[in-house]
Amino acid sequence: MTMTRRLSPVFKGLSTVTLAALLAVGYSSKSDGGNQSLNKGSGDVPKGYTSPIPDELMTPDSVKTSAGTFNFFDGMPDAVTAKASFDNLKFIRAYETFLTLMPAASIEMLRAGHASQGVTDHTKVMLMAPLNSNPLFLTGNTDTVYGSTFFNLKNTGPLVIEIPAGLGPGTINDAFFRFVADTGAPGPDKGKGGKYLILGPDDKEPENTDGYFVFRSPSYSNWLILRAFLDDEGKPDQAVANYKKGLRLYPLSQKDDPPAMTFIQGGEGVFNTVHANNFHFFEELDTVIQREPINLLDPELRGLASSIGLEKGKPFAPSAQERELLEEAVQVGVAYVRADMGKPRNPEVYFYEGKQWFTPFGGGSYEWLIDGGKGGRNLDARNNFFWGYTVNTPAMVLKMEGVGSQYGVVATDSTGAYLDGSKTYKFTVEADVPAKDFWSMVVYDPQTRSELQTDQLLPSKNSKRNQDMVVNADGTTDLYFGPSAPKGMEANWIQTVPGKGWFAVFRLYGPLQPWFDKTWQLNDIEQVK
Repeated sequence: MTMTRRLSPVFKGLSTVTLAALLAVGYSSKSDGGNQSLNKGSGDVPKGYTSPIPDELMTPDSVKTSAGTFNFFDGMPDAVTAKASFDNLKFIRAYETFLTLMPAASIEMLRAGHASQGVTDHTKVMLMAPLNSNPLFLTGNTDTVYGSTFFNLKNTGPLVIEIPAGLGPGTINDAFFRFVADTGAPGPDKGKGGKYLILGPDDKEPENTDGYFVFRSPSYSNWLILRAFLDDEGKPDQAVANYKKGLRLYPLSQKDDPPAMTFIQGGEGVFNTVHANNFHFFEELDTVIQREPINLLDPELRGLASSIGLEKGKPFAPSAQERELLEEAVQVGVAYVRADMGKPRNPEVYFYEGKQWFTPFGGGSYEWLIDGGKGGRNLDARNNFFWGYTVNTPAMVLKMEGVGSQYGVVATDSTGAYLDGSKTYKFTVEADVPAKDFWSMVVYDPQTRSELQTDQLLPSKNSKRNQDMVVNADGTTDLYFGPSAPKGMEANWIQTVPGKGWFAVFRLYGPLQPWFDKTWQLNDIEQVK
């Protein structure tokens, strides 16, 4: 689909690359023939002064930049320059708002998507058993049975969550996609189940919290996402029964008479949970800002948002020109995150030298901190993650042998070319995959970052569910990707779409030491010619 957009006047003729360069404007300048120069040192007293003035303090009468030519009279901009500079500033702040507050818009659209399917409060839980390619859901897997709900602590007060024994990893994230708590094996119940008490930003801690794992969230709206595993035959029935029997959410004030739960099958529905990549992104973000307590964001982030009209208690009503500028800022941001997700520029995220596989959790910190915070926040790693993935938890980056899951992502073949749905590829999974439970390979759409939609509702292969896969004599397994299956390898084939790209995530459930020490490695995907 081809999209055409009319650029606002200040950006006429500028390329996307040039627009992105506005974030770090470097400029060359030429004086209009006067005695001013940015770089030429001089001990002379310039005209209009009584003593020598350092050249680096002066602004020439005409300055050429990537944002256009700026004109000044003795350092004072003319009307056109002043307007262009303000437009540039709003563009830059809108660009930064898109990237920095993307987590809030992403989890808000998850909430809205759930609500569209009937998950309107804590008593409704969506079961995805499994999640197929109909819903738009950032890199969801086809391998586990999700239990997913949203709750609002402003409405409930302190909330009890009863987690049944035997579930896989679970997580609670706040309205800015920040980590609140883990449940299951990586959580304090260690897979044995238990009662969690979640306090909101306005709640006082009850005097008696015996028997509860107590956590506090800084937001009203929160996401609870749980995973349960398929049985030995690859069936979800036991997991679904466990959810229905043991999962409960209710206000602490109703602990003596908890309300009934409703479980909604949502894995096959047609609905969207992915944030917008145009002006509507800011409207999604405004919903969060208006609903949540003011301290959800610190003053710096509140200032960033309010500089483009997003402020709690005030309507978001940009003019037509401002709306166009905000739209352009999103498009430049989208170009950046798409580039960095498909071919990350940070060499440290790649698992193996000379190979294409990389981790979605760059930097090894769920808070995206560099060297424990000494280097600040790893902005590229954070932006890359929230563009393509969901669920923020320390468990994603911790090396826990036999617990949780580990992930490898690939978007290019062995030559570094993007994966093409019109071509056929082979991926060889080495023998003895270091996964205590099972492994899987899921294929995704680069546009939606959701499961690739084809005639196969489950665009994946899974060593537990797909036990009919052909295994080679040496224990390796060849997976094929393409528009049609190679003869005799239908059980090992994942369909792709001509005219579209794709990327894939390899998951190990219960990862073992050979994964962490890299004595077992993923092979590159090879084109079959």
